[in-house]
Amino acid sequence: MTLTISGTGISRGIAIGRAQRLDDGELEVYEAVIPKELIEDEVARFRRAVRTARQQLKAIRNSIPETTSADITDFIDTHLLMMEDSMLTAAPIELIRNNQYNAEWALKTQRDELAQVFDEMDDPYLRTRKDDIDHVVTRIQRILIGEKSPTRPDEDASLQDTIIIAHDLTPAEAALLQHQGISGFVTESGGPLSHTAILARSLGLPAIVGTHTTSLQIRDGDTVILDGSRGLLIADVDEKTLKDYRRQQREQKKRQTELKRLKNEPAVTADNIPVNLFANVELLEDIRAARLSGADGIGLYRTEFLFMNREDIPDEEEQLGHYLALIKAMKGLPVTIRTVDLGADKDCGASDKRNCPNPALGLRAIRLCLNNPELFRPQLRAILRTSAKGPVQMMIPMLSSASELARVLALIDDTKQQLKDDGLAFDRNMPVGGMIEVPGAALAAGFFAQKLDFLSIGTNDLIQYTLAIDRIDDSVTYLFDPLHPGVLKLIHMVIEAGHRHMTPIAMCGEMAGDPHYTRLLLGMGLRQFSVPPTALFEVKDAIRQCHTEKLSAFIDEILASDDPQIIHAAVDNLNALE
Repeated sequence: MTLTISGTGISRGIAIGRAQRLDDGELEVYEAVIPKELIEDEVARFRRAVRTARQQLKAIRNSIPETTSADITDFIDTHLLMMEDSMLTAAPIELIRNNQYNAEWALKTQRDELAQVFDEMDDPYLRTRKDDIDHVVTRIQRILIGEKSPTRPDEDASLQDTIIIAHDLTPAEAALLQHQGISGFVTESGGPLSHTAILARSLGLPAIVGTHTTSLQIRDGDTVILDGSRGLLIADVDEKTLKDYRRQQREQKKRQTELKRLKNEPAVTADNIPVNLFANVELLEDIRAARLSGADGIGLYRTEFLFMNREDIPDEEEQLGHYLALIKAMKGLPVTIRTVDLGADKDCGASDKRNCPNPALGLRAIRLCLNNPELFRPQLRAILRTSAKGPVQMMIPMLSSASELARVLALIDDTKQQLKDDGLAFDRNMPVGGMIEVPGAALAAGFFAQKLDFLSIGTNDLIQYTLAIDRIDDSVTYLFDPLHPGVLKLIHMVIEAGHRHMTPIAMCGEMAGDPHYTRLLLGMGLRQFSVPPTALFEVKDAIRQCHTEKLSAFIDEILASDDPQIIHAAVDNLNALE
């Protein structure tokens, strides 16, 4: 009987092959009080473990072929840098010396403290950076407790056509396994925004996470099907199902080859309506993917990663260096830099440590920045100075009120005057825009469209705030619906406000990167999309096949309806248009 296991698809595609389980279960960390006379010996033991872990990672990095793109090896470099961070190396030593903890206990205590900080972040992308801490800590813990690395196939062995089943995979392990020929992987833990998930998409490796108990249900050598698009792992497959999936696999590979031919083709509809198609970038290593996909520029560059894993605030010069590297890599294409969007409880040196009952509705994003000018001013100066070197736009996240916007614009004007007094170059006409992700801001979109140079709809937050759900909470994700009539009316309201005031309107949320919604958004009047680089070809293909003149009747029906079933059916009909 066919066994189907559900998870979260993090990288599209179909893989068919033999299952290979990896034994990487939970570690048992013991707690002990170290006698005072042995404390320095324990400190030395911890330092040796960190040193050994670093050597292991370097060995993995060196084993990956030199032809591997930099965006893959950068993930390993990130973990190597974390092993230099005092939060993971110096803090446990203090716990050993001050509390007489054994090294394992000290490391676990520090890991738990850091994990709590990440868990309290509102931004789901930043929240999943906890995975990287866990990967680094687990590697060090295995050395401390004398356990060998998780059981892995021989590194020289061929894993061609195998599908890895594991509790979790680090980016380093995923990269190495990919070079050994695996077809895809399934992990019981993890999320769609982890580094491993980003890496899987970069590699084009079908993958599923969050399947929970897969290793107990699948045997080594079983023939399994991994459907990354639907988030399904299928075992005990009958011949008919296997044949059907092989056909789908061939069709997908053929389609991917065809889509890549669109790189140098314009994003223009079949009735000659031009569309701007930009890329979302979280990390500098994503820039290469954006360039390879033929993006018109960067529509959203998240700056939060610059503030992570550190106690201090990145100063003006450090930020300037990152932003200049970004625009240099884009070679004259426009770049939109979003000011830092940190949650209420993120300790980044300037943020207050407070007990916020609901970080999603608390002191985050622009609210946090306005409350902490010492955090915000260096970034404003760095972005403005970057504008002297290339086409840069600044985007403000989570705007919600007129008074808030007035404070932001006044602070920007004040910063411009400071730069002028300092004799530093900047573009005095650098566009300043805002993200519409709060329902109140969507309802007041006409006001924001008059005051700002552009707007970008952040559908991820707009949907979760409109529907009062946490989109990464498994118990309520079934309510997360981009086609909810309330959500569509807000999106249409923002687009219409932009048209009335001749203000460019973009969309940078996940909805923009799903080709299922492309015709709907075009019909509603959207002409600027900012999407993950991996989604760009599919969205461009949907744009090029679309006749906007044929969409109006469907759009009127959709916006007039309050019935979700009618709306979903109408969108399906819209997508079936020739």
